[in-house]
Amino acid sequence: MAGSEPRPGHHREDELALNRADRSLRCLPFRRAFYEEVADHPISSGELCRRADWQALVFAPFGPERAEDHFIWLIRLGVLRREVDGQGLTERVRLTPMGRALLTRWPGEIPRAGLRDRIHENFRRHRPRF
Repeated sequence: MAGSEPRPGHHREDELALNRADRSLRCLPFRRAFYEEVADHPISSGELCRRADWQALVFAPFGPERAEDHFIWLIRLGVLRREVDGQGLTERVRLTPMGRALLTRWPGEIPRAGLRDRIHENFRRHRPRF
């Protein structure tokens, strides 16, 4: 069937995207429990920040605006997607198949990146041309 075969280098692109997202997940403040939660139940940034059990989902507290910034980054990486309802896209996010694939890389908690890697990731995220 024409068009059903992957493009040359397609697998390599997928692996590069997974590795890029892998590095980012280790730098972000979300615990594995957050990703497991959004695998089954979509959540908005406001809902996340109002939850009584936020400490089980994130390493440090932050507000809805910062949570939304992280969500947007994870959407750009392909880890999260916006939830859709009968009226279109919502504020809520859900884990993508790529996000599920990333979770299989770690048997337990997502290992935290060191300070050097977090600084590098911050530059890559906020100053992509550097």
